[in-house]
Amino acid sequence: MIPRYSREPMARIWSEENKFASWLKVELAACEALAEAGLIPLDAPARMAVRARCDLECIAAIEKETHHDVAAFVDQVASTLGEDGRYFHFGLTSSDVLDTALAVRLVESADLLLTGVDGLLAVLQERAYAHKDLVMVGRTHGVHAEPITLGLKFALWHAEFQRQRQRLAAARETVRVGKLSGAVGTFAHLPPEVEAGVCRRLGLKPAPLATQIIQRDRHAEYLLTLALIGASVEKVALEIRHLQRTEVREAEEFFAAGQKGSSAMPHKRNPVLSENLCGLARVLRGNALTALENVALWHERDISHSSAERVIIPDSNILLDFMLSRLTGLLKKLTIYPENLAANLAAGRGLVFSQTVLLALVHKGLSRDAAYRLVQRPAMLTWQEGGDFGQRVAADEEIRRYLSPAELADIFNFKHHLRHVDTLFQRVFGEGEG
Repeated sequence: MIPRYSREPMARIWSEENKFASWLKVELAACEALAEAGLIPLDAPARMAVRARCDLECIAAIEKETHHDVAAFVDQVASTLGEDGRYFHFGLTSSDVLDTALAVRLVESADLLLTGVDGLLAVLQERAYAHKDLVMVGRTHGVHAEPITLGLKFALWHAEFQRQRQRLAAARETVRVGKLSGAVGTFAHLPPEVEAGVCRRLGLKPAPLATQIIQRDRHAEYLLTLALIGASVEKVALEIRHLQRTEVREAEEFFAAGQKGSSAMPHKRNPVLSENLCGLARVLRGNALTALENVALWHERDISHSSAERVIIPDSNILLDFMLSRLTGLLKKLTIYPENLAANLAAGRGLVFSQTVLLALVHKGLSRDAAYRLVQRPAMLTWQEGGDFGQRVAADEEIRRYLSPAELADIFNFKHHLRHVDTLFQRVFGEGEG
């Protein structure tokens, strides 16, 4: 099932045409391996490669009678091969072809997704360095906490997607496995050398042991990885949605000339792209759950996984490809409002420095609890009555007994909180901007 928003070349990988093309690729590789093993004439594979044709309409017509897609495919292609048709699908069972061809397409998809992650990482690094020193308030529980920089947000996301890239590369290896070991995995009709030869030609590894199918924990790992990446996409998109709220408006999705945010309210500028990404991440998680359900099958196989995989595997790959592209474009054109960052930081009236005051008092010899209660008093008054926290601290006679005006001036300075930003960037990006 290919959603209407699918894009090339990912959509091509999961098209019906490419599905049959990948089946044919496996079958012809099997013919070459069979010839290499002396099981069919040496000159047959070359003739078969020239003559073999997939006719989708003809396959569909045959399937109406056979009610078996692989059997219909085999009958149609074999009919184009003349006498050599007898060697087509020789010793194979359907899942030998299906699962090995699926592995080929999964590897191709993973490579495209890795390219998409790389593009996103490049934009995140660019924006991180552009805003490395742009101070803003950090929030916990949605409430002002302590100062950070906007660049640190982008750097944090970059570090997360670096991890996601590693997971995706590992999942690619997990599914880069083929099998041609027959109906129950015992190589009853073909020797293991044929499987090895086919996998070598297709860039795959032979499964150490299979039943009629490659075991579905591999595919579950792959789809769980896609869902994990989707969760990180959602994390970024959700943050943008919060930052675009009218009461915050520190960042905003690009709003083009002529764009409309609402059919009823001309003033609306909504984070529709981010909301879209949050919704699609839910689909990826649902598909991953179905992949987990596919792991447990009856005995050496049943086909309860097959119908679900025809939906969840193409859809998940296409969805994530789209989501990575959308998020990359969104971040590249994301509008930042430095004046609102400064205004929102100032709206806290200096409360972001409360822990710095507390620790300074501890250094002066107070117990932590005593220092906490001493600082909490002007902090709560600032919450309840307004005014400036720094001025209240400076006016507090008990605090003044321990901290001089010069020490307080040093405490109420953003440089103290941000002095390790360069170190954090080096941890994420290494030496220099790269």
